Amino acid sequence: MSIKEETLFESLGESLHIDRLSGSNMNLSYESEQIFSSLDVTIPDNKFTVIIGPNGCGKSTLLRMLCRLQKPNSGRVELDGEEIYSIHPKSLAKQIGLLPQRVTAPDGIRVKDLVSRGRYPYQKLFQQWSDEDELAVCEAMQLTDIEHLAERLIDELSGGQRQRVWIAMVLAQQTPILFLDEPTTYLDIAHQIDLLELCRDLNRRKKFTIVAVLHELNQAFRYADHILLMSEGNIAAQGAPQDIISSEIIKQVFNLDCLIMDDPICGSPMVIPYATR
Repeated sequence: MSIKEETLFESLGESLHIDRLSGSNMNLSYESEQIFSSLDVTIPDNKFTVIIGPNGCGKSTLLRMLCRLQKPNSGRVELDGEEIYSIHPKSLAKQIGLLPQRVTAPDGIRVKDLVSRGRYPYQKLFQQWSDEDELAVCEAMQLTDIEHLAERLIDELSGGQRQRVWIAMVLAQQTPILFLDEPTTYLDIAHQIDLLELCRDLNRRKKFTIVAVLHELNQAFRYADHILLMSEGNIAAQGAPQDIISSEIIKQVFNLDCLIMDDPICGSPMVIPYATR
């Protein structure tokens, strides 16, 4: 194959690329309240996607639907072209990992024991633990820089350390897709940045597809490759932050008058609210 033919082949491969996870024509309602109506969404592979929007717009509900924790009234969620509800739970748990908003650890559990619970999808009836399991747990703890905490009790850790342990548990599942529902909640600013740096590093070095729900807009714009901006159960805009964020869209979605300027550190869009009084 000539260099020209090889280049053409590569470009055709890119053009034919199909993202692994998507939802189409999704509808969801609670009693008489419509949450989603004919919602379509695609999660780009190997990107750090952040879902943002006002309170109550459906961010966490969308994430739960994509993880199979919340079933739409109609429509489809597909992973690799297969309807997600037709996939065996253990098989799905080897593809998608989730860190929900509120997680609690059993009393008196050590860090390494909690991380080891991420290996549940790989456990067999007559072979409970393997060298592969041990290696996965050790690698997850190394990636999140918590090896030195292995023998500590979860109850003894700070909030930032605990979040790293929970992420390590999800990483131990060895899933290519990670969902994080408001992972920075209750963390101080230093631990928020630390956690987001970790997520970006996992995405860039290990090529994890990461989807997170965040509230802080400037953090979302700094760290995300791809933004899903939600408003009243719909996708108001989606794409790279620098391509979709403007003072007009922020006003439309958040009813906030603001100036958009470049972040002086990394050049991403930065929201500067106007004084309201």
